[in-house]
Amino acid sequence: MGSFKNKTVLITGGSRGIGKAIGLRLAREGANIVIAAKTVEPHPKLPGTIYTAAEEMEAAGGKGFGVCTDIRFEEQVQSAVDTTVDKFGGIDILVNNASAIQLTSTIDTQMKRYDLMHQVNVRGTFLSSKLCIPHLENAENPHILNISPPLNLETKWFAPHVAYTMSKFGMSMCVLGMAGELKKKGIAVNALWPKTTIQTAAIQNLLGGDELMNKSRKPDIMADAAFTIFSRDSQLCTGNYFVDEEVLRSEGVTDLSKYANVPEAELAPDFFV
Repeated sequence: MGSFKNKTVLITGGSRGIGKAIGLRLAREGANIVIAAKTVEPHPKLPGTIYTAAEEMEAAGGKGFGVCTDIRFEEQVQSAVDTTVDKFGGIDILVNNASAIQLTSTIDTQMKRYDLMHQVNVRGTFLSSKLCIPHLENAENPHILNISPPLNLETKWFAPHVAYTMSKFGMSMCVLGMAGELKKKGIAVNALWPKTTIQTAAIQNLLGGDELMNKSRKPDIMADAAFTIFSRDSQLCTGNYFVDEEVLRSEGVTDLSKYANVPEAELAPDFFV
């Protein structure tokens, strides 16, 4: 659906990982990338800030801009949206990437962590979408993409970590409802999820360390899949629960080896697929 040059993309939590990779992929096409995230100071275990990410977007060929945003707070999200529109004239794509994770059983989940996951994952996604919709209505080929899993209501996905699964499936239910709600407006709403674990700070610091990182793919596979989705007609491509490698295979990409963090390593499957 045409060029991405000068199109404006708002990415929540885009200072590292999958969000940043999506931004860089679109920046290489000349897009304006706004990173709405919290990290303004370097963190010893979390590389990158909204400012370094914005610099990387510029170096990639687009325009980058960081807005300090905690998506739990409506006034901060509204400010990020207003700043984006003031600076670039509108919003063409929203990527709901910001997410909180804690893989604990019911009894081991502190309520403050439960609240955080639901405030960021579900409420943050709903809020960001709500505030961007009036601007997406004016875009040529508007897309909302939630980094969330296919809706698969099987016990095995809930039993090990009920709170986290509820919050991620809440993001996916936003796709289910908003795709139908916004279809007449021509705004696409889709989900994208990885087939394998992805090389991110969450994998490194919370889930498996170096061992799991070595079995993961680079975030570039999610970025290329997102680029493919955004290239499609928003009026025809909506309400889908995409999986990264399936998107690429549908475009004739058969060799995915370049995405492996460690060449020829056995890949670890992600949750929910």
